[in-house]
Order: sequence, then structure tokens, then C-alpha cells
Amino acid sequence: MVKKLWGTRFSKKTHALTDKFTSSITFDKRLAKYDILGSIAHAKMLGKQKIISQKESRQIVRGLNSILKNVVSGKFKFDPAAEDIHSNIQELLARKIGSPAHKLHTARSRNDQVALDVRMYLKSEINNVVWLAVMLQKAILRFAVNNSRVIIPGYTHLQTAQCVLLAHHLLAYIEALERDIERLFDAKSRVDSMPLGSCAFSGTGLNIDRDFVKKELGFASVTANSIDSVSDRDFIIEVLADISILSVHLSRFAEDLILWSTKEFNFIDIDFSFCTGSSIMPHKKNPDILELIRGSVGKIQGDLSSVLILMKGLPSSYNRDLQLDKPPLFDAIDTIKDILEIFMELFGSIAVKKEEIAGRIKDESLFSVDIVEYLIKKGSSYRQAHDIVGRMYRDSLGKGKAISGLSLKELKKYSPYFGLEVKKILNAWASVNLKRSYGGTNPKLVAGQLLAWERRLK
Repeated sequence: MVKKLWGTRFSKKTHALTDKFTSSITFDKRLAKYDILGSIAHAKMLGKQKIISQKESRQIVRGLNSILKNVVSGKFKFDPAAEDIHSNIQELLARKIGSPAHKLHTARSRNDQVALDVRMYLKSEINNVVWLAVMLQKAILRFAVNNSRVIIPGYTHLQTAQCVLLAHHLLAYIEALERDIERLFDAKSRVDSMPLGSCAFSGTGLNIDRDFVKKELGFASVTANSIDSVSDRDFIIEVLADISILSVHLSRFAEDLILWSTKEFNFIDIDFSFCTGSSIMPHKKNPDILELIRGSVGKIQGDLSSVLILMKGLPSSYNRDLQLDKPPLFDAIDTIKDILEIFMELFGSIAVKKEEIAGRIKDESLFSVDIVEYLIKKGSSYRQAHDIVGRMYRDSLGKGKAISGLSLKELKKYSPYFGLEVKKILNAWASVNLKRSYGGTNPKLVAGQLLAWERRLK
């Protein structure tokens, strides 16, 4: 049985229900590596400052390194009876090296210790999430480059709108992911502040060197206020908010792919390895993985809400409620990493149905804006041009008649500006080539964007 770090004060044992309800070892055990690394830096500092002897400092560091090897190799046996990971490691260290272990907790509290552990964990995990997001950008870019000559009908309000290059649509995903990466790196700058030395909440009268610990652990700064240091969870909320935004983007990507894989759209075929079947309908090939991604994003939003609600009523300084910030944080990190990894592989297995799409972009309603702009270039006002083209489509497409089938005389009835050359823009390639504004779907502009992203992602 692990001895409680605070047990001497109590005249009787805590109830078994209390122990069960307050224990956090089941989830904070994943902080073991960071807890040990933080303790090693702390022990070195205590020795350097002569708060403990150099010999004791070295004994503690050797013992912690021995435990760390087992943690990293997966051989560490967590004690389910321990109150938390800090108690578990402290007790094991005492068994290994004896009485010097009892000096490790000098000039610190579990309050600043856990704040340190979580910040170290997040610094590492932000890097992992960012790396996966960059890998997904690369996977999407490869898919875009391989299909750079494909034009699809674009949609607004889920109604066909105008022609766009498929690569242009995919570049929108890459841009969104880039903002997510920037947000996470920005959040990391606020995570990167070292809280150890704040102790319970008021600091210590012992001659510690916080700057030394900061440098040992690779932090950019030390926290400036001891009360804020142990009670601040803004950095967790901010990372969860950034992950939530990232997850929304991924959910929207999933929704696009789900729609595109339906018989009604029929733009793509998702590989069987990322689909499942039906227990009753033998013909079915369901994009269940994408649907579960879409559903899992709701969990991430819930994780953010959980921590926000946890924090909203807490007074300043440390409160035990803060123990419950870790399960939603860990869940959100695990979930977003799983989704990113799946998307990386999935984009490499999508087949584009080019012939099916080619038939869809013959719809002349896709070129209405191009005709409006043709008239504007001839001298018509925007309002006049919009009304003219609206009447044309009402009279023609509404009756099953193609604009391209109208004679010059029929065209002139709508506007004297019309010439037969207007028919040359009634095709998908002409349409996308006409889009010349920066950031648009013009093939040359899109090719330039693809090249720029290839260089950037290298």
C-alpha cells in the first residue's frame, strides 16, 4: 500500500470510498515520464543550491533515472492503490534508495508538480499533433497534384454553383490546416512557462533556483505569480479550443468525402479498407470510418466544454476539482491524433471518378456567372447582366433547352451585347480559365499554389 504524502495529519484512515473517488492514478499515470523528468531537474537544483547534499541529489537522480527506464520501456508497474502518479513514483523511489527519497519533495507541492507535468506533456503532444497535421497536408497535396486536371461542379447551399478545380477545393483544406498549426504553435508559447517552485500557492522560503529548473527542462520562461501558477488552466483550455477548431475542419472534410462518395454525387470511390458493410444489405459499402470521425468530433467539443465548465466556478488558487482537467484533455489529444492518422492514410486510397465528373460539368447552369461577367465586360451594368442571364436560364434551361443551342437572333433578344462568341465560354475549362483574381480557381494560379505548398511542406 502506497503511503499518502499527507497521511500523518490524520488520526484515522480514509474510507475506501474516499480513496477510490479521489484517486487519479488510472489516468494521470500517463504523466509518469514528465513527472520523473521534472523531479530529476528539481533534485539537481536542490543539490546545486545546497538545500540537500550533492550526494543525496545524485542518489535521487540515479534512482529516478532507473524508474524512468522502466517507464519508457513499458515495464513500470503502476500501483492501482496509489493516490496519484506522484505518490506512486515517490514510494517506489523510497524503496530503491531509502531515506534520501524523502527529501525530493522539498520546496515543492503536488500543486505545482502536476502543473509542470501537464505543461511538459502538452509541449510534447502539441508537437505530435502539429506533425500529424503537416503529414495530412502532404497527403492532401499529393492527392491534389495527382488530380490537378480534374474539374468538379462546386456547390453552395448544396446546390450546383460554378466549376472549380478539384485541386483548388483541396487546397482549401490545406489552408485550414495551416491555420490550425499556427494556432497550436501560438498556444504552445503560453504553455512553455515553468511553474515549479510555486509550491502549494505562495512560493517557498528556501533558496531555490527556478531559472535553473527552467533551463534543465527546456522551458522558455518561468511563471510570474505563484497563485496563478497552480490554478491556471488557460493553457489547457486554449489547446482544447485549438484542437476543437481543428476537429471541426476535419469533420467538414469528412462530410465532403461522404457526400462525394454517394451515388447522387458519385465523384469518388473510397477504398474498401476504409469502409464497412451492412449486416442485412449485401450490396452496401458504407463510409463508416468518416461517419465515426464526424461523430468523434462531438466528443472533442465536449472535452472543451467539460474543462470550461470545470473552471467557471472555482475560486483562485488550487482546488481539487482541477484533478478532473486531465481526462478530457487526454481524450481530446488521443482522438485528434487518431483522426489525423486515419485521414493521412485515407487520402492515399481515394479514387476519383473522372468520367462521372466529366458528365456532370456539362451542365450549362454552371456557367451563368461567366455569362454575367461577359456582359459586364461588354458594357452592361451588373444588375442588368444578372437580370438578363436570369431570364435566359428561365426561358431555356427551365424548358430543357441549352443556352449553347440558341441562335444569334435569339441571343440578341436578351441583349444587344451578345455575340456567338459567348458560346465559347460554356464549358468547364473556359470557365475556370476566366477566373483570374488571386486565390481563385484559375489553373495557372492553382498550379502556382500547388508548387508553393510543395516547397513549403518540404
